[in-house]
Amino acid sequence: MTALAVAGASLRRMLRDRTSLLFIVLLPVLIIAIIGTVVQNPGGFRIGVLNGQSSSPALAAALTDDLAAAGPVQTLTDEEAARTALRRGELDAVVLIPPELDTTLLRGDDLAIPVLAGGAESTQAAVRSAIAAAVARHAERIQAAAFAARTTGSTVAEQLPTAAAVQQVTPRITVSTENVASGSDYLPLGFGYSAPTMLVLFVFINALAGGAAIVQTRQLGIYNRALAAPIRARTLVLGETLCYLTFSLLQSALIIGTGSLLFGVGWGNLPAAIALVVTWALVGTGAGMLSGALFKTPDQASAIGPVIGIAFAMLGGCMWPLEIVPDAVRTVGHATPHAWAVDAWITLLSRAGGIADIGTELAVLAGFALGMLVLASTLLQRRLST
Repeated sequence: MTALAVAGASLRRMLRDRTSLLFIVLLPVLIIAIIGTVVQNPGGFRIGVLNGQSSSPALAAALTDDLAAAGPVQTLTDEEAARTALRRGELDAVVLIPPELDTTLLRGDDLAIPVLAGGAESTQAAVRSAIAAAVARHAERIQAAAFAARTTGSTVAEQLPTAAAVQQVTPRITVSTENVASGSDYLPLGFGYSAPTMLVLFVFINALAGGAAIVQTRQLGIYNRALAAPIRARTLVLGETLCYLTFSLLQSALIIGTGSLLFGVGWGNLPAAIALVVTWALVGTGAGMLSGALFKTPDQASAIGPVIGIAFAMLGGCMWPLEIVPDAVRTVGHATPHAWAVDAWITLLSRAGGIADIGTELAVLAGFALGMLVLASTLLQRRLST
């Protein structure tokens, strides 16, 4: 009961700090929203359209509408700006609609539509296929109108509305693709990326900064007064450990709840996700306790702790996937617990893994937590005893 009383008193003191609440509550939600929006999957290829039509652009406009089925379409007015957007990675492809598109198609002649593409070859091939499918659907309508015009003695332009109406109700054969590969080395895009990585970041960094509370308690002599009663030093250490564990679990629950309710994030296999969250909370607990045992002043814990946390997060893949960095950096990154936590989330969210699939990561994280807790407890009991 004494340890629980110590834990409750320490937790209340931490949560009464309004500045800390900013970093515990508001900042994680804000960062999740910003990063999730920036890396959001646009829902298809990003296609630019440079329309060269000067008059009667009905067919050009219809082609632009068909291209929208492949992804978000951006209308451009300058070819140089389009090439610049491709080089910057802002677009996946640009369709150059010829000025004579309407007149050529209505005349029944052949027409080539140039396409500018950028990025990786695999992306170029995929976006070309998507554009070709959109152009083919557009061509179906024109060919049907041309056939009707020849049989009725009318013009293609007159038959286009009828062909478009018939196309809308004609049954189509579609090909659906299901990706059954389970070897992705990346977290999902959007909030599925930002929520788990920010959970890893903020649980650790706020626990480190929270070590200032232990330092302050030492400086104020509260531990010394408590030890004047029949209370052992290990009881105080156990109480602080329970405090930081509760604090880390509350931080995790906040991020998980925010990700699920506000951003629709799925957290994968439930037992595995719970095991990972609890294990990472123990890592955060060890970090907070070690911070409180090592630093000499609260200002040191508040200033140096976050810097260490951010550095570990950068090395561990919270800011960018470790798959895109050199092997040496990836190896160094796995010297931090963050890399193992991110690897576990990748297995859960990108590979539909279960608790057995992240057993290695859980074991390594448990080792980190145990090592920090043992070291912190030893140092803190020694400080309290002397």
